[in-house]
This record gives sequence, C-alpha cells and structure tokens, in this order.
Amino acid sequence: MSHLTETVVPETGASETVSRRRFITSASLAAGALALPIAKVRAATLRPVSMRLDWIFQGPNAGFMVAKEKGFYEQAGMDVTVGPGKGSGSTAQLIATKASQFGFADGFVVGNSVSKGMNIRMVGAVYRRNPTAVVVLEDSGIRTARDLEGKSIGIPSGAAQFQQFPAFMKGCGLDPAKVRVVNIDAAGSAPALITGQVNAVAGFAQGYIPGIEFRGGKKARALWYADCGVAAVSNGIIVHNDLLREDPALVRDFVAASLRGFLYARRNPDETVQIVRKYLETIEPAITRREMELSWNTWVTPNTAGKPLGWMSDKDWAATVDVLKNYGGVTTPLEASQLYTNDFVPTAADFVPPQPAT
Repeated sequence: MSHLTETVVPETGASETVSRRRFITSASLAAGALALPIAKVRAATLRPVSMRLDWIFQGPNAGFMVAKEKGFYEQAGMDVTVGPGKGSGSTAQLIATKASQFGFADGFVVGNSVSKGMNIRMVGAVYRRNPTAVVVLEDSGIRTARDLEGKSIGIPSGAAQFQQFPAFMKGCGLDPAKVRVVNIDAAGSAPALITGQVNAVAGFAQGYIPGIEFRGGKKARALWYADCGVAAVSNGIIVHNDLLREDPALVRDFVAASLRGFLYARRNPDETVQIVRKYLETIEPAITRREMELSWNTWVTPNTAGKPLGWMSDKDWAATVDVLKNYGGVTTPLEASQLYTNDFVPTAADFVPPQPAT
C-alpha cells in the first residue's frame, strides 16, 4: 500500500495532488538520468586488456574465463577480453608482435620461440608439470612404458610431444628400434587408438583421455613423460618483455586475478563447466570437467611443492632448456633465466594449490 495519500483540501485539493505527482515523476526521471552516466563512468574507468588462450575454450584453460565472469579482473580495474587461440605457437607470435598483451602458452614452445629471437617471457605457470603422456587403452595390457616395445605409437610429427618422445624413451630405458612411431594428426589420434590402428598415442593427457572415455566408451591409462624424467614447464601466462618494463602493475594485477580464477575453478568445477559453456555452447560438460580434472595433475612438481600457483622453479626451467637443446632442435645459446620471472607471482598462502597425495 502506498504511503502517499491524496488529501483533498477545499478549493485547492486537485491542484495539490497533481503537483505532488509531477514532483514524484520528475524526481524519478532525474534519478534515472544520474544513474546512467555513473554506470558509463564506471565502465570507462576499467582498462581494456587483451588476452589470448592457447586453444579453444575448454576445461584446462577455464581459469581465465572464471576470472572474467566472477569479476576478478574487474575488481583489479581491468576489462579483459579473452580470445580463443590456435595453438601455443600462434599465441606466442601474437604476444611477440604485441597483437595481444597476455597469452597462455606452453613453456617448451616459449623456449623455442625465445631461441628464435622472440622477446617474450613467462610470468606465471599453471601446468608446471609436463602434461604430455603416452595414452593407451586400459584393456591393452600396456601397463608400463617398457610394455611399449614391439608396439606402435601415433604422434603428430613436429609437435612438442614428438620432439620429447626420444627423451621419454631414454628416461624409461626403451629401445627405440623396438617402438614404431606413426605420424598421425592430433584430431585423428584418439580414433586411431580406439579402432586399434595404433597401440598408443602421445599428447597432452587432458586433451586425449576425456574424448577416449566419453566419446569412445573406452577406459584409458596415461604413462606420463614426467615419470620418465622428461621435465618440461608447460602452459603459463606469457607477455612481451616491454610490457614488464612499461607497466609492471598491470602484469602483477593480471597474474593475480587469473590465478584466482584457476583456484576458484578447482574448488567449483560444476560452476566452471557452465562458465565455459557461455563461451562455447558446443562443449560436452562431462568432457570439459574431465579435461579440467586431468589438468590438475600438472599443477605441482617436486620443485614447486608448497609454492603458490604460478611460481616456477629454476631447476624445472633448466630441465626444459636441456630437452630443447638435446631434442628440440635449439642450437643457439639459451638460458632458463631468459624464459621466466617469478616477480609477478602473488606470495599469499591462499594462492598455494592443493598438493598431490604422497
């Protein structure tokens, strides 16, 4: 019930009622006129920032979408545009040419790119443990890396997992002459494994296993490269070195907000799947969640245990450089210190991710 009543005063009652109504209407219009500019001013104060993913919108890179949708970027004064990528190599080039301010790319690719003269650097790693694995069907009888002898394995030639495969064989004590490597593109790898064209495939575990399990209806097993000593820092936030010098505060704020997004996503996986779906309606929720779960296996290495997400170990980067030089075709001088910095990684305890079970 309204608290405004129309009290009729003799002779002047009608005009008083009309005046009060006009006052209320005018006040409402004035309030609306004031509210609109305030909203516009607030939006105008947010700094536009461009960010490019490594690949399409999916579970493993969902932290950036979460940071956007939960307002973590906005709270830091940024209006971030998150765009899909076409591979780490493409994203590295976009950062090197300053076509985008921030990128998400594989450390192995970053090292290769820097060796070729790209002026980029990683400022916070998420997949600190090598996510590459040899993937086999659970019912194949292949339980260890040594069981791959006498078998065929499909790997896209020229990809990082192809370059690192000799290191995997050496680390696991495999005889290269007893393993048949077949060139299969990434899109055809999982179908080739499911249909028995090859006994195994190699690639990012989170990229292959979910599709094999949910689309192919097969259980899969991962034989991690890292378990055979192939330490290689993988995906993290990369920037042009000029941005580090010109606007360190922006880099620091972006890194902190992004890492908050990844940590929130891990605590709230179901909500995160729905956020990813806003960006790519065609995702399959079960696959997206499984991709995300597998990516958590890559968050911590023995050298980063107990450290905040994003923090990188010089030992891990030195090992990455060794693999690049020994197997990745890098012949120019390259040092780990050229590839990363921890100066922009938050140090608060709430940035430390869950640790692997021991």
